[in-house]
Amino acid sequence: MLNEFLYAKIHRATVTEACLDYVGSITIDKTLLDSVCLKENQKVEILNINNGERFSTYIIEGKANSGIICLNGAAARKVQVKDKIIIVAYALLNQEEQKTFKPKIAHVDENNKLINL
Repeated sequence: MLNEFLYAKIHRATVTEACLDYVGSITIDKTLLDSVCLKENQKVEILNINNGERFSTYIIEGKANSGIICLNGAAARKVQVKDKIIIVAYALLNQEEQKTFKPKIAHVDENNKLINL
């Protein structure tokens, strides 16, 4: 049996841009993606701490060390610049994997720079 578990989280990232005139997605600083093993085009859920919105989208890789967290397309309507968000991804794990798996969690500062893992 497979169960869905937290795979990765970027905690309390700050939205730096909201670009309505785009196809859709979230652009995330490559350094942050690498820190929690997230990949371009991977599905993520966005949890907006400021307004309670929860929605799914996919990742576009942003420039490393840029601090960019940009919601694109329709998702831009669900945030405002400077909102705090949590970015999460889940994985299906079998019972053996569930015993030892530990999610990757990155905490960031107000400029989306890593504080700790």
